[in-house]
Amino acid sequence: MDALDFPHAVGCHAAPSAGRKSPSRRYQTWQPLLAAAKLVGVSDDHQVVEAAAVAARAQFGDHVSAARSQPYYLDLTHPQANKGAVVKYWSAKLRISPEQIATIGDMPNDVLMFAHSGLSIAMGNASHEVQRAARRVTTSNEEEGFANAVEQFIL
Repeated sequence: MDALDFPHAVGCHAAPSAGRKSPSRRYQTWQPLLAAAKLVGVSDDHQVVEAAAVAARAQFGDHVSAARSQPYYLDLTHPQANKGAVVKYWSAKLRISPEQIATIGDMPNDVLMFAHSGLSIAMGNASHEVQRAARRVTTSNEEEGFANAVEQFIL
């Protein structure tokens, strides 16, 4: 599988080009996915998953949220169907300022929620990309990172 093959499955959501009399076969094949809430791409080749995420963001821009939830998963959702939007929603709903919210995560799909919280904590097992996006870094999952983060940074 080529890194560009993955986003093309999502790319079929685009309307047919001007001048075409009917949608392409690829578009017709993928048309049922228009109602999907989330598409998940899976590959053992983690570099292909990352390349697909980059390609999806380049092709769809702000129209899609493309983030890895595991090294081998790429989640494609509506741009407001992500952890960042959830933090914003609950902040408003519960009338809690974002500065009073702490978030803890270890994957690229957690970075969006980090941006909407006053205290963001990356797990020690998170990639450097995720750790750089957080304000603090705790120990790994195997070293009770969640408990350590609560004890050291929240309480």
